[in-house]
Formats: sequence, C-alpha cells, structure tokens
Amino acid sequence: VQLQASGGGLVQAGGSLRLSCAASGRPFSNYVMGWFRQAPGKEREFVATISRSGGNSYYADFVKGRFTISRDNAKNMVYLQMNSLKPEDTAVYYCAADSVTSILAVRTTARTYEYWGQGTQVTVPS
Repeated sequence: VQLQASGGGLVQAGGSLRLSCAASGRPFSNYVMGWFRQAPGKEREFVATISRSGGNSYYADFVKGRFTISRDNAKNMVYLQMNSLKPEDTAVYYCAADSVTSILAVRTTARTYEYWGQGTQVTVPS
C-alpha cells in the first residue's frame, strides 16, 4: 500500500491542524493505521493509532485530549485532528499502515508497521 501524508504547516501555539493520509494500492480496511512523529535530533515516536474498523484507537499520553485520529475506509483516508498545538509538537509527522487480522487491533510500535508515508512537517513556533 502507498501512503501520502499532507496537511502540515506552520501554526501558532494553541492553533489547530488536520493531517490527512491517503492510501492506495490495496484494500485500506485491511490495515491498522498509525501516526508517528520525529523532531530534529530525536527518535521517531508514536502519536496515535486506529484499528481497521475505526472502532478502537489509542494515543500517546502527550496528545490525549488534544489530538483525534479517525479514518474513512470508503475514501481510503486516515486523519489526525490536532488541537491546542504546542511548540513541542513541532516535528515531521508520518502515517503508517500494518496489515492485521483483527478488526480491533491497534499498534503502537513503529517497527511493526510495514508501510510508511513520506511525512509532513508541522511547525509550532515558540
């Protein structure tokens, strides 16, 4: 499956952005989806994940209550709504896909994901 992330940009602290990830190539509903981010000089870290059905999701503690992951299987899209953005949210954000059997499984570990998008930059000036 090919993934294309978009929607990044520069936003002031407290603002919002909505990232999108378009998937193509294979049945999208076969994949658990995740968002990860990588800031300069830091390792890639987990942000959020959503199950194949969309019925289960999980977030990193530092985004709980601020970010929401969602998906539209009919459109082969996954989204990350980011609210109350902080300077520490500045990073390149990546979407990822992993084929799983369970419709409720989620994945938080980067190395388990098979496919990755190219990343989209989010900058929140301090």
